[in-house]
Amino acid sequence: MHLFTTVFLSFVAASVLVRLWLSQRQISHISAHYDAVPEAFADKISLQDHHRAADYSCTRLRFGRLTLGWETLWLLIWTMGGGINVIDQWWLGFEYPGMVTGIAVILSLTLLSAILGLPFSLYQTFVIEERFGFNKTTLKTWLLDLVKTAMLLLLLGAPLLAAILWLMNRAGDLWWIYAWLLWMGFSLVMIWAYPVFIAPLFNKFSPLQDSNLRTRIEDLLTRCGFHSQGVFVVDGSKRSSHGNAYFTGFGRNKRIVFYDTLLETLSEDEVEAVLAHELGHFKRNHIKKSLLLSSAMSLAGFALLAWLMRSDWFYSSLGVDTASTHAALILFMMVMPVFTYFIGPLFSALSRKHEFEADEFAHSNSNYKALISALVNLYRDNASTLTPDPIHSIFYDSHPPATIRINRLETIAGNGSSG
Repeated sequence: MHLFTTVFLSFVAASVLVRLWLSQRQISHISAHYDAVPEAFADKISLQDHHRAADYSCTRLRFGRLTLGWETLWLLIWTMGGGINVIDQWWLGFEYPGMVTGIAVILSLTLLSAILGLPFSLYQTFVIEERFGFNKTTLKTWLLDLVKTAMLLLLLGAPLLAAILWLMNRAGDLWWIYAWLLWMGFSLVMIWAYPVFIAPLFNKFSPLQDSNLRTRIEDLLTRCGFHSQGVFVVDGSKRSSHGNAYFTGFGRNKRIVFYDTLLETLSEDEVEAVLAHELGHFKRNHIKKSLLLSSAMSLAGFALLAWLMRSDWFYSSLGVDTASTHAALILFMMVMPVFTYFIGPLFSALSRKHEFEADEFAHSNSNYKALISALVNLYRDNASTLTPDPIHSIFYDSHPPATIRINRLETIAGNGSSG
């Protein structure tokens, strides 16, 4: 057995064991606090809502174990089991030009992987989300989303893939720099185009009609020096009763988007506070920082791929007989998540830091008590657990746990901080 094969299998085993261990810790911690609402929320969250959040969280965690097992099984089948090699050799047998073969192999694997994941997506949507009252989508809408996603993949993904493969084959030793520049350019175009051209394919976006709320929002935007193309309401209730708010796009295509489900449950003060928090991400340059970090990580990834694709052991140790640029790209995309899993807590920590900073900004520019009440309502309405396991939270939570987040807001207010 090749050394890299041993390393890869060791990382697969370690990541699976850690994921299962963290899942069990989370379930045990939630179950241990099942019969009592945390003191800080005792007058805001009913025991019934607390039970619902606990049951929802544990159900998703147990289902996640099945998903993990299925995905790990197929990762091993595709690599060590020779699945990629079988598909690769089948397409090579047609003796098409290298570019055509590469695109065909990658699209075939993408299609097969998507089909293998469909039962889990169906169960998640129409069983788990339905059981807890969140699912609002129909089978027709679900299928249409699949078709639209597949069409976007072909129209946008296939040309990008062809361009990257061409660079890998024809651009010399520095192809990875050119491919990275192409990738970053494509990403920026997608960020710019998404709110205007792509998102409306899936949802309806309407200008905010509530004149009083719109005036308050416009005043807040003016105070914060933020300019956008407008404030929009998305028909999120078409698919789910979960609520959210977010920024999308950049440049002249920046938009502020509220889910209709969120506007139905929050007061004007709470909506303003939630928006102030989102503005905090913009004013504290979190979007730019995340983009810079992402670009640095992708550059490192392309550089690593450029080295690995020249190494015969990379292919043979992962079950592929014939070295090629498309095989290198496939293997890299499949195995890298296994190796990067353990640095996940670093990114989660950075995200939580950004959330704290955005909360501080919201405290300075809105009613912090309204932000607290909005957070409580969102945790309740989205059935988010109030009692996460601390270690599980370190690995996975992009937002600070509810108790810590609210205590921090109250501490800032008590200290008279202006953020």
